[in-house]
Parts: sequence; C-alpha cells; structure tokens
Amino acid sequence: MFSKFFFIISLINIFLFSYEAKDFSYLVGKTTCIDDKTLNLHLKLYQGYVKNINELISLLKEMDQNNDSSSIIYSALKRRFGFEFDGMRLHELYFENIGSSAPIKKESKIYQEIEREFKSFANFKQSFLKTAMTRGIGWVVLYKDLESNALFNVWINEHEISHLVKGVPLLVLDVWEHAFITQYGLEKGKYLEAFLKDVNWDVVDKRVPSK
Repeated sequence: MFSKFFFIISLINIFLFSYEAKDFSYLVGKTTCIDDKTLNLHLKLYQGYVKNINELISLLKEMDQNNDSSSIIYSALKRRFGFEFDGMRLHELYFENIGSSAPIKKESKIYQEIEREFKSFANFKQSFLKTAMTRGIGWVVLYKDLESNALFNVWINEHEISHLVKGVPLLVLDVWEHAFITQYGLEKGKYLEAFLKDVNWDVVDKRVPSK
C-alpha cells in the first residue's frame, strides 16, 4: 500500500516539475549595452525557452512512462532538449552579467585569473572581441577549465554546441542577431564594445570556482 502511495506521489512530482522564468525586470533602464526596447524583446524570447523546456520535459517523461521511447518523435525531442535547456541557461547567465558600469576590480578573483592567463586585461579584451566577431549566430563564453585552471574564450554555435566539458562559464555574451540588430543594425562591433563596458564584474567574480 505504501509503495503504491509513494509511486503515485513520485508520478505527481514528475508531472508538476517545471522551471520558472527568472525576473530580470530590474535591468530595465539600467543596461547601457542594449536599450529597453531590445531588452524587453530579448526577455520575451528567453521566456519562450523556459516554456519550451518545460513542455519538452513533460512530453519526454510522459513518453517514458508510456514506454514510448523508440519512436522518431522521441529521438527528435531528445535532440532538441539541449538546445532549449542551454538556450534558457545561457540567457540567464547573460542577463545576470550585464547592467553595471563599474570597472573590474583589480583585487577580484576574475581580474587575477585574467591577468594570469592573458597577461593583461587588454589582451583578454582583444581575444574576447576577436572571438565575438566570428561570423554566424552564437555565443561567446569565457570558460575556466577545472582540470587545468586555464581560461578560454570559446565560440558557441547554436546553444548546445562547442561547450567545454568540465568548463565553468564565467562571462557570457549573446551574439545572436536578435541581441543587437534592432539597436545597432549591422554594426556588431559597437555592441561588443558596449557590452564590455556594461559587464557586472561582481557577478562574474562570484562565478570563479574556489581553488
């Protein structure tokens, strides 16, 4: 009787589980790299990823419960999962690390890490911007490799491709065209420069893992 009860409870929890979109309304009127119109459009797009990943989770768990896991639809949904999940997470990291005009603190962990790896903040900035000028849609992520402690500026295609295993994302930049084209047109470089002036380095610093 108890085993049946807990089985029912577990099923309820499976189907009730869902992610909630984080509230980034505090960024309105605060960001300098993107205006409020661009920001509000971008937040709606982010909310769509949250909605989509919840639908995917529900559909996949229902198919698992029904033992319907050998169909083409199941495989297609599994392939889509990383795109929607990473689309949600990357947008959260991006929004969280913008909205501050305060310069990076030289005593911070992130500054010390950048100085160690790139020899100067100017070298890091040049590397980051060159990576961001890669043609195509995607993301740029400053990763720390947990195995070697090395830092890498990485180009991410789509949302789920090119991530570093055991890599911790420290700084995240969205360079899909929807992130800047309504404000900057084709002048992507202006958006990139504005982004680096708008980074919330205190947030990035908190992402640096303890040694």
